Amino acid sequence: MSSEEIGRAAIKRAIKALRKRHLVEEGAHAPAIAALSRPLAVQGLEWKEKAESLELELQQCYKAQARLSEQLVVEVAECRNSKALVQEKEELVSNLQNEIEPLRDENSQLKKDLEEKTKALDLLISENKSVKAQLEKVMLKLKDAEAENKKLIDRWMLEKMKDAEKLNEANALYEDMMQRFKVASIEQLARQQVDGVIRQSEAGYVEFVESAIPSVCKHTIHAHGGGCGSILFENNSDKLISGGQDRTVKIWDTQTGNLSSTLHGCLGSVLDLAVTHDNRSVIAASSSNNMYVWEVSLGRIRHTLTGHTDKVCTVDASKVSSRNVVSAAYDHTIKIWDLQKGYCINTIISMSNCNALSYNMDGLTICSGHVDGNLRLWDSRTGKLISEVAAHSQAVTSICVSRSGNLVLTSGRDNLHNLFDVRTLEVCGTFRANGNRVASNWSRSCISADENCVVAGSADGSIYVWSRLKADMPSILEGHSSPVLSCSWSGLGKTLASADRNGNVCIWT
Repeated sequence: MSSEEIGRAAIKRAIKALRKRHLVEEGAHAPAIAALSRPLAVQGLEWKEKAESLELELQQCYKAQARLSEQLVVEVAECRNSKALVQEKEELVSNLQNEIEPLRDENSQLKKDLEEKTKALDLLISENKSVKAQLEKVMLKLKDAEAENKKLIDRWMLEKMKDAEKLNEANALYEDMMQRFKVASIEQLARQQVDGVIRQSEAGYVEFVESAIPSVCKHTIHAHGGGCGSILFENNSDKLISGGQDRTVKIWDTQTGNLSSTLHGCLGSVLDLAVTHDNRSVIAASSSNNMYVWEVSLGRIRHTLTGHTDKVCTVDASKVSSRNVVSAAYDHTIKIWDLQKGYCINTIISMSNCNALSYNMDGLTICSGHVDGNLRLWDSRTGKLISEVAAHSQAVTSICVSRSGNLVLTSGRDNLHNLFDVRTLEVCGTFRANGNRVASNWSRSCISADENCVVAGSADGSIYVWSRLKADMPSILEGHSSPVLSCSWSGLGKTLASADRNGNVCIWT
């Protein structure tokens, strides 16, 4: 064996010997150790109980410490919030201090301004007192002037009453003379009357030949775009005036069919036309609720007559004066106008709307045809209703007064054309035909200058011409392709014109 192995074996033996010795010594000392361990065990139990109680106290201390820690955290958070709030308040206080300085300056400036305003107000009060004193003086002078003015008015009214009495005397004398003159004229006309129709033309009118029923369309003119609703001849002339949906009024030479002039400025469709007895002015009734008055020689608008509140459907001019015009609109009014002044001088209220009207030859009576089918006669001076008659069972569409002023032709939607004696309002004749149908509420018929023929257009484009001697055998003129809206016979008795819904105008001879 080597030395190392021998050493290892010696060490092992020594360790075993030590273990044996230790076990022997433990066995020898075991009783002593047991005796000593008994009081230590009792003390260990006490110490254990104390340790448990201390552990309980320690746990309670830990719990108290946890609660205190939580309270401390809350208090710290509140303290931080309080600090932040204090900082905000300090910043707000500093801002308010910064703002209060300009406000103090502004307040001082306002105090200065208030002092200045107070001084100015005191000055104004003193000036007001002086103005009041002056006003009192002026009021005293005004009272004196009113008293003097009243005296002057009383004196002026007294003078006017005297003048009125003189004028009434002169009017009475004039009326007496006119009555005598009328009586003499009526007696003279009665001697010349044949079949209730006066054949002699009135004084001041150009002589006209006896009307012959036309048969030939001399000219066909496309006068207006959109339709032509109104035509009429100038007084004692072959010049024809037309108005249409294109808002223009045109004057035509019926001998050549050429356009003479065009009148512009109307703001609505032309529904009816009139011409003054001297042919100087043309008046158009318009759907724009207005009427337009042109000077023919200048071709420009002289007046725009406003006052109606609905479309103006008919207009006529006085036969004896270039000053007066009458119109009717769908606002239940008939208005009389002064062309020299350019405004309405009288308004007549009608229960039924008026479709057509015409001045009589005396310039004092207005004949009107209404939607209720009645023919009414009005005094143009007073606006009072003179008489009334049921002319048609449906709406009246046309009114045409004869040249003598004794007859008035009415047309209605019942397709009848009645001839009335203006003096008695009795029917002198009724004209009808199976194919004749009135085309619209404003279809215009006419009577010839010699009062022998009646003309009316039809919805089928035909024109019916009746002779008063042969009322049951009308002549039919064909030349239109659309409903005929208006017919007009020249005052010279030779030429007839007609217009249709397509805007075409036919000249018949």
